[in-house]
Amino acid sequence: MDVRPTRTLWLLSVAHAVNHAQAVLLPLVYLAIISEFGVSLATVAFLTAVGSVLSGSVQLGYSWLTRFVSRRDLLALGNVIFGGAMAAQALAPGFGTFAMANVISRLGASQQHPVGNGLIAEQFPPERRGMAISAHIAGGNVGTIAVPLVGAWLIAGIGWRWSVVLFGVPAILIGIAMYALIRESGADRAAALAAGNLRHAFGTVLRDRDLRFIYLSSMLGGGGRGLGVLNLFVPAYLALVIGLDAGTVALMYTLLVIGSVPGPLVAGWLSDRYGRKPLIIGAYAGGAISLVAFVLAGASVPLLWLGIIGLSIFNFVESPQLQALTADIAAPAVRDASFSVYFTLAFGVGSLWTALYGAVIDARGEAAGLPLVFLMMAGAFVAAALAVVPVRAEERVAAQRAADSALGTG
Repeated sequence: MDVRPTRTLWLLSVAHAVNHAQAVLLPLVYLAIISEFGVSLATVAFLTAVGSVLSGSVQLGYSWLTRFVSRRDLLALGNVIFGGAMAAQALAPGFGTFAMANVISRLGASQQHPVGNGLIAEQFPPERRGMAISAHIAGGNVGTIAVPLVGAWLIAGIGWRWSVVLFGVPAILIGIAMYALIRESGADRAAALAAGNLRHAFGTVLRDRDLRFIYLSSMLGGGGRGLGVLNLFVPAYLALVIGLDAGTVALMYTLLVIGSVPGPLVAGWLSDRYGRKPLIIGAYAGGAISLVAFVLAGASVPLLWLGIIGLSIFNFVESPQLQALTADIAAPAVRDASFSVYFTLAFGVGSLWTALYGAVIDARGEAAGLPLVFLMMAGAFVAAALAVVPVRAEERVAAQRAADSALGTG
């Protein structure tokens, strides 16, 4: 079997770029449909929460599917569904059908993290795994950088409907490319089947105290995570509460997401050399401070720019390192199960934060509710940092790396 890890990583990163490009475009689309369909920001927040909970929940099923279906096939099919449903939003005559296509698209994209990271963990050795997973995340974030400006320009020029079509087609094409070009050894699948049934795998994962603390941190950290949570509310706050013009909002939004590319790469390099735990705690602390500074900036544009810079540096860093730590601690036989649980909790249960924030905004109004939401995000990051403290990171990582090397699974 001609397994080429670098080619696999490139294809996964391109698919992730398309995934994130759409995720960053959607808040701009939401601003357009709020007016066209006559819905509120709180309604959009609830739609986002429903899509996140459902797409997060189905990720648990990949631990079963990967025992019988190749990761390549799951990744290819998921991207085709993802892109097709994204484009189908253009046909929506009202909010109900738009929401249905939106949720289906989110479900199609659900395989990207658990299945993609499992494939990376199988194909890369432990000493390169942190950088590889970070490159997957950062590569995906490349798709976010130009979107606020390009997406705003497209929506203004050709409308949001044709814009979602233009962003949906590349996902279909990358799905076809994955099916044609990705190869895998099946080593993790063989290890999982040899170790016992799925119930045994989940039991092993859930009895592991260190994994439980990682999962708790991922759920709490979801309250202020850069993509999917923070990026939904920042442009809305700048436009609807502060009252900045569309051009300035787009520039600030671009600066916010720029940090999502170099940040994970630098963090991955540092964590491979100096440990994941201190890096994760530091990122949470920096993110919490930046959120508070962003709120305290008020209507001061220079201070808002400083707050955006802090959010850009810190709020995209913790998630890939938690994923890398999960890959290091989990044995190959339960790797898919551990990632399925991680992403189900991080992006399923963790996404309930968005619904909570929507309820706060609905109850308090946008002017009072959005600043409170950002302070709640800061509190979530502090709690997430405390949840990482008990993890026996160095001991567990060293033991699992030795086991991986001895088995030749890294």
